[in-house]
Amino acid sequence: MVFHPPVAIVAKAGDAGKYKVGIPAWNMLLRGFMAGAYIAIGGALATTCFTGVATFLGAGMAKLILGSVFPVGLIIIVLTGAELFTGDAMLAPMAAFIHKVSWASVLNLWVWVYIGNLIGSIVYAYIMAFGPYTGWSAAGVATVNAFGISAVNIAVGKVGYVGGAAMWSAFLKAIGCNWLVNLAVLLGICADDLIGKFFGIWFPIMAFVSSGFEHCVANMYFIPAGIMTSAYLSPEQIATIGAEKLANLSWVTMWTNNLIVVTIGNIVGGLVFVGVIYWVAFRDEIAALK
Repeated sequence: MVFHPPVAIVAKAGDAGKYKVGIPAWNMLLRGFMAGAYIAIGGALATTCFTGVATFLGAGMAKLILGSVFPVGLIIIVLTGAELFTGDAMLAPMAAFIHKVSWASVLNLWVWVYIGNLIGSIVYAYIMAFGPYTGWSAAGVATVNAFGISAVNIAVGKVGYVGGAAMWSAFLKAIGCNWLVNLAVLLGICADDLIGKFFGIWFPIMAFVSSGFEHCVANMYFIPAGIMTSAYLSPEQIATIGAEKLANLSWVTMWTNNLIVVTIGNIVGGLVFVGVIYWVAFRDEIAALK
């Protein structure tokens, strides 16, 4: 297995960021769309696989299974060249540090990729909400199944950050998330072979999901999937989940109770805890490579 030393990994991260900021805006949007859908694929798979596990194996094993299957999204992204906002939160600034690309170009990449991620995530959420999460009668009446109930419960939890302390918790979870996501990106760069990249990405992503951290692009899928599915809940299902909790689940609270603060936390986690720290640690060695 061929792998690169730390200084080469950081230098390659800067090279990757330089390439990314030079992509045309339409292509940033297109690649962002793909990445949003791929993260949603991982989220949908995780929702399905962990449904009902806690009842038989306990909450910890349910979390482990959730985390074990979710990484498929980032593995696809890294291997196929899609653009993920949370990865670009580290890679683009690294290019600014090493190659002196403008911060305006970094922000341009972030904006277009973020929009693309959002569109891709919502499209896949629609596919899941009106596909695997519901059953449809000949008369067009929907029945939400166990997987749809899990999707709604996840979404309800994601918009449950109400109040200053809860928002601080979401912010810290978002920092922890993107710290691990970008370590996964660096480990993906570390290896040159498929198996090395697979395991380099898999372990940190499994750790972030199993730990219960918050990822803005994943939440762009989880919350819309829950919102769309919740429209078809039966009165009994509404009573079980809680009418008050469901009333708090909306397209507005998706932003006010989650995505805004989680996005900021993800930027801090990627930019500061990986990008800045690794640049400071290896900048003299990187300069010696030139």
